[in-house]
Amino acid sequence: MISFREELERLRTALRRVDRQTAWVLTVAGLLVFLHQAVGSRRLFRGELAHLFPEYWQEVLAWTWRFGFQGVAGFVIPVLILTLIFKRKPAEIGLGRGDLKFARTVMLVYLPLVATGTWVLSASGDFQSAYPHFRGAASDWTLLLVYEISYLAYWIGWEYLWRGFVLFGTSHTFGVHAIFVQALPFALLHASKPIPEQMLSIVGGIALGAVVWRCRSFWIAVPIHALQMAFLDLWSTLRMRTGVLGIAPSDFIDIFNP
Repeated sequence: MISFREELERLRTALRRVDRQTAWVLTVAGLLVFLHQAVGSRRLFRGELAHLFPEYWQEVLAWTWRFGFQGVAGFVIPVLILTLIFKRKPAEIGLGRGDLKFARTVMLVYLPLVATGTWVLSASGDFQSAYPHFRGAASDWTLLLVYEISYLAYWIGWEYLWRGFVLFGTSHTFGVHAIFVQALPFALLHASKPIPEQMLSIVGGIALGAVVWRCRSFWIAVPIHALQMAFLDLWSTLRMRTGVLGIAPSDFIDIFNP
């Protein structure tokens, strides 16, 4: 017969072996995703705050609200948890400068690849119907600019949540395997994206985690992800405006001549 007292003691023993910081990080990361969906939603902004602004700005500000809240939920709150509760130094949690020489090399290699890759992907109808997410930005350069600038807050929060908080917040427990731990929820959160993007999110999540691990700084992940989306938004917007759907060099020239 199972003894309740013995099982309780086993539970206590097991809990004492659990690393407190790792448990906090993995639990809080999930809670922050749900917090962002609830409080950082465009629906909440439209229902509670949109009426305070001119109609022209309401929808782009709904996106700005979403992006800004991701910056708070994904960056500000995790940094406060690691620095104030667990007394971690900035360099220990991915906030330092890291290996700048390696980061610059990565960016020099990455820029032409992402510009070309997104140009090809933007020829797909699935991508043209998905980017930019704020459809009004595709027909208004001012709104597109505001949208892309505010998007940076989102990328800081998004990248730090996974490539900072989860990666460096659990690295003392999982070691290099923390790269795969942070890649799993990152990939799952792409479930609603076009299929090519779903597949790329698995490879990209692991690769980006590895780059951040090598750099010892999450900051390299921000321009990598932000530029990828900015290029997709730009190419998709130009295709919508010009009707150019091909990927040949001549199409690239035509897309800038509406």
